[in-house]
Amino acid sequence: MPRPPLAPRLSRAALRGGLIVSVQAPEGSPMRHPDVIAAMAAASLARGAIGVRLESPEHIGAVRRRCPQALIVGLWKRTFSDSAVYITPGWGEIQAVWAAGADVVAIDATGRIRPGGQDLALLIERAHTDLGAPLMADVDTLANGLRAGALGCDWVGTTLHGYTDETASSSPPAWDLLEPLRSGLPAEVALICEGGIANAGDACRAHRLGADAVVVGTAITGVDLQVAAYVRALGS
Repeated sequence: MPRPPLAPRLSRAALRGGLIVSVQAPEGSPMRHPDVIAAMAAASLARGAIGVRLESPEHIGAVRRRCPQALIVGLWKRTFSDSAVYITPGWGEIQAVWAAGADVVAIDATGRIRPGGQDLALLIERAHTDLGAPLMADVDTLANGLRAGALGCDWVGTTLHGYTDETASSSPPAWDLLEPLRSGLPAEVALICEGGIANAGDACRAHRLGADAVVVGTAITGVDLQVAAYVRALGS
């Protein structure tokens, strides 16, 4: 079915050249408190980020309250015994992320079996028709990215390249995917480079290869992982 019209600030033109900061923290980290997440999101937006990517309805709600005008890409990581899919895996998670205040709902759009055998195409259609929710497809391969665009996802991101069995031999960033995805996706679908962007030079390279925007997480907000990496290096 036709893709519903996007709000102007979600369009490719509005995203072009922009930085979206992924403001997340692992389970058990003191950084995971909603107030801390909201503060990091506010700091990112104040310094020019065009949006933030947030995990869990709780964190989405906290940032929406502190930053009412923020562009929020929301997701919910949940694990199920019958599936390796964990980024907003089903209809219940899509509803919860949208209700919490996300502008765009990020979903796993790989070819893997979803919990309970839920069908990706039907989830995309239902998100559009029942909620009017724009979707970001987190993909791993060129084929899955093109399929997500054809099914009606509004943004396609390289988030899961290197994190599925099919791409286990690869490491992000997904440099080789950007140009063929941009060439093959519908003109109105935004291409997002996410995963492995470690510095400003990487971000600029992603834009040159066709990404409309980049998502950066660990290199900016990943205090736990960054500190651990320094400690390991210094102790080796």
